[in-house]
Amino acid sequence: MNNYSNVVKRKGLEMRKVYKLDGELCANCAGKIQAAAEKLDGVNKVSVNAMTYKLTLDSSDETFDANLQQVVKLFADIEPDCEVLV
Repeated sequence: MNNYSNVVKRKGLEMRKVYKLDGELCANCAGKIQAAAEKLDGVNKVSVNAMTYKLTLDSSDETFDANLQQVVKLFADIEPDCEVLV
């Protein structure tokens, strides 16, 4: 079973997935994670929603897996009580 709710491929070059989050997450930490993730190479757009407990990652297809792992690490570093359900 996959823990993402939506997968969209566009032109074979970009991918977007929405992941569920588990644990505690405040709006402040969500903002810090989102700001840091937006600076990653290959990331087009990222959204961390503390209200719906969802992570949306839009990245180039070539770097998507690496970017996802970097975002998971950002969660562990900034808010260790919240986990991305990959």
